[in-house]
Amino acid sequence: MSYTQSPAHSYIWGLFIDKILTIHKSCFSYTYCMKKLCLSTLLLCLVSGTILAQQPDTTMTFEEYDPVSTLVVPGEEITRAKFTFIDVHSHLWRMATMDLAQTTSEMDALNMGAIVNLSGRSGKALKAMVDAAKKQAPGRFVVFANINFNGMDEPDWTQRAVNQLQEDYDNGARGVKIFKNLGLTVLDSKGNRVHTDDPRIDPVWAKAGELGIPVLIHTGEPAVFWAPIDEKNERWLEMKQFPSRHRGDTTRYPSWEVVMAEQWNVFRKHPNTTFINAHLGWMANDLERLGRHLDEFPNVYTEIAAVIAELGRQPRFAKEFFIKYQDRLLFGKDTYRPKEFHTYFRVLESNDEYFDYFRKRHAFWKMYGLNLPDEVLKKVYYKNALKIIPGIDKSLFPK
Repeated sequence: MSYTQSPAHSYIWGLFIDKILTIHKSCFSYTYCMKKLCLSTLLLCLVSGTILAQQPDTTMTFEEYDPVSTLVVPGEEITRAKFTFIDVHSHLWRMATMDLAQTTSEMDALNMGAIVNLSGRSGKALKAMVDAAKKQAPGRFVVFANINFNGMDEPDWTQRAVNQLQEDYDNGARGVKIFKNLGLTVLDSKGNRVHTDDPRIDPVWAKAGELGIPVLIHTGEPAVFWAPIDEKNERWLEMKQFPSRHRGDTTRYPSWEVVMAEQWNVFRKHPNTTFINAHLGWMANDLERLGRHLDEFPNVYTEIAAVIAELGRQPRFAKEFFIKYQDRLLFGKDTYRPKEFHTYFRVLESNDEYFDYFRKRHAFWKMYGLNLPDEVLKKVYYKNALKIIPGIDKSLFPK
């Protein structure tokens, strides 16, 4: 344990040295001196021990430090959305076997009209999910298909992928979800990284446009995941808890700019396909740049899943952004945990100040409400999603 001497300790040590010198000057016998010295040492230990016992132990880890705010301001948790909403970004991996009545009850409590399950997979697995939703809660669950990139070197991969998407659409899929492995970890048979804008995938993007279904694409990670894991990295705690999420190894991963540029090339090449750029395109920390992105690509929408903490720390600028781009923004949450929606509602709807986010590794800072106008809220909550995602029961939502 490291120890820094306090002024009190310095004073005691000074007294102790003076005492020794006094004893030395007045000593007539060795025995007498030793008795005095031992007595002084014992006194010093007792006094010093008492002072040490009074000093609080201030040693703790960053994870342990969790102060309770003494700030008293108006505001309260919002447990139910002001308007019925659609969650366009969720993952219900066991949807085919889940008790969807229970899930629907939880959705009702949140005022969630519909939820999009992005983890529909394909083929029989997808059909089973669609059938379960139709049987238990028609119009409340939408399933997106996923693309299997295995075997991309095979001559017939592209046609097989297009055919599979048509089959999944016929079985009830109403969108396509692309996971972040494309552009990062998908490799061909020679071990080369498959680029997001690989021309072999072009017919798949075009097919989605032909079918009139959106492609929700998650590309890359937050740019800070490429930064050094040091005291200046805002996501240091996440990198500590999940080291595999770091992308700084240039022998394995391209830069953030390269990964995202490949995604933007896809948007550029396929103007007739509607894309939903997941997680605000990982530009929630730079909304001005995100605005330029939306200006460039009129076929692109975006959603707020897993980035509400970025919005909650810049309420004034974020509010201006939401008003300006109100026709292009969707509500998304990502992980389905009902209680966590409350923070999303509070950031979007209230003008509350300095309240907690629910996961420290994403935000060790506090949240502030954007207090969005009702018409903007309606567009973000459901109107924009109803424009681009087929298969949702529109009667569940206000006009």
